[in-house]
Amino acid sequence: MTLTLELKDRVQTELAARAQVHGLPIEAYVEKLLEQAVENEQRAWDQFGSGARSPEESGRDILELRRGVTLGGLRIKDLIHEGHRY
Repeated sequence: MTLTLELKDRVQTELAARAQVHGLPIEAYVEKLLEQAVENEQRAWDQFGSGARSPEESGRDILELRRGVTLGGLRIKDLIHEGHRY
């Protein structure tokens, strides 16, 4: 498929600079960026689906994500009081 893009000058300049760093023509670099974006979106969709999750599923996910995360011995109450100082 062939696409025609209208880019702002600053975007085109930035893409050209990045393409040069990677040793690619700007067209190949933009194609690579688009492919990566599609792959990342697909991975997110595969992992999280449509986003329609039950509260129980979301709660389990939050608990799993916070496992092993600490505040280095601080309590949330202490952090709140620290914030009030400023």
